[in-house]
Amino acid sequence: MSDANSASLYVVATPIGNLEDLSPRAARLLGEVALIAAEDTRHTGRLLRHLGLSVPMLSLHEHNEAARIEQLDARLVAGESIALVSDAGTPLISDPGFVLVRELRARGRRIVPVPGACALVAALSAAGLPTDRFTFQGFLPAKGAGRRGRLESLAAREETLVFYESPHRIRDTLADMAAVLGERRLVLARELTKTFETFLDGSAAELLVRMEVDSDQSRGEFVVMVAGAAPRVEDEAAVVAGEALLAALLAEGVGVKQVAAVAARVLGGAKKAWYARAQALKDAG
Repeated sequence: MSDANSASLYVVATPIGNLEDLSPRAARLLGEVALIAAEDTRHTGRLLRHLGLSVPMLSLHEHNEAARIEQLDARLVAGESIALVSDAGTPLISDPGFVLVRELRARGRRIVPVPGACALVAALSAAGLPTDRFTFQGFLPAKGAGRRGRLESLAAREETLVFYESPHRIRDTLADMAAVLGERRLVLARELTKTFETFLDGSAAELLVRMEVDSDQSRGEFVVMVAGAAPRVEDEAAVVAGEALLAALLAEGVGVKQVAAVAARVLGGAKKAWYARAQALKDAG
């Protein structure tokens, strides 16, 4: 494409595993643009060979993105359209591209999304957790103190929490989630759209045990989805429901510790808080 009036930066989603997920539109545009700005040209080169395409490429990653702006803008001004791709999925979603898109849009350049695969959306669509409201946090901090601090800041959020995580940190992340979020329900999506795609469901502690038993379950890239916190105490209906559940379980002779675990699993919230409320009910009875 070399029309100065239609030159665009196409933000092109590429497959996260299964190459059949590349849309026909994306495949066509990758063959039509004058240049592809790729997070890793070697990785994108394999996709282009699969498509039978030979298109000039330029690396654009977190370490050189700002330095590439003038060069890419000049190509657009000259009437050459560009495709922006990351290694997998939708660019800018925990991948490079935000700095470039922000600056080019500020300059009045045409930015065109070409939607397709996104691990975040794919995982949520099959997890069985609420999707009417969710917050995406990308990757948690690499160090334990920072990671726990971030989790603590999110612990009271009532919407589904979504994170990306790498295989070499997944166990540490689950351990911190167990410590901060207790028995809350988690769903892990692993190796999405690939041969060994797996969804694991349970508390953080339960999933850690599964990984200890089967080390294969800690391999691959992860989307970690966490059930939101129980409604705040100010929600009268939630309080009534919680008290009714606690009372019913205690009446059946269930121990306070087990009652707290069930309430945290069903209604969310901290097991310690449910334990204190259950103990108070038992003492009052």
